[in-house]
Amino acid sequence: MLRIGLTGGIGSGKTTVANYFSSLAIDVIDADEIVHQISVPGQKCFEAITEYFSEDILNADGTINRKALSNKVFRNETARKKLEAILHPAVKAAMKMAIQEVRSPYCILVIPLLVETGFTELVDRVLVVTADREKRFAWIKQRNGLSDELIESIMAAQASDEERRKIADDIIENDGSLESLLQQVKLLDQKYRGLTLKTKD
Repeated sequence: MLRIGLTGGIGSGKTTVANYFSSLAIDVIDADEIVHQISVPGQKCFEAITEYFSEDILNADGTINRKALSNKVFRNETARKKLEAILHPAVKAAMKMAIQEVRSPYCILVIPLLVETGFTELVDRVLVVTADREKRFAWIKQRNGLSDELIESIMAAQASDEERRKIADDIIENDGSLESLLQQVKLLDQKYRGLTLKTKD
């Protein structure tokens, strides 16, 4: 099973790229989706998070307020590392289990912090999505409604494009149209299917 690690900075277009791969009948395993699944009430990670960060990060319905949590962890490195220590082992274990269920010729593992977490052991190749920083900034602000300060903090906590490029086997430049983005995905899909066939040979 060929495993492609898809990564990129916040707002770079990872989700759009992953959705395009999914539209080509490729199984996608998303670390962020797993985080949401394991941090709901009743899960061990939820209990550990609320115990450490207190219940003031909760919504009225008892679920975690992602924005409130982000405000805490991206302004405090100790808090961020604690959250990562709670989540990352559980995310890695869940991804390993999900890989066993893959039925497509290869799979895409969407791991935003691939460079920073050492999750590279889960993948065979690394696909990096890049985009202009100003474009990313504007998109994040529009999509998430975060403050300029918080966006800057999140970007500063992540690896740089240069650091991601160093481990990249393939790069998608998301600086054009959606059609251009889709064409890049289609070309990589053909490449990955070819690599899968070579592996079987």
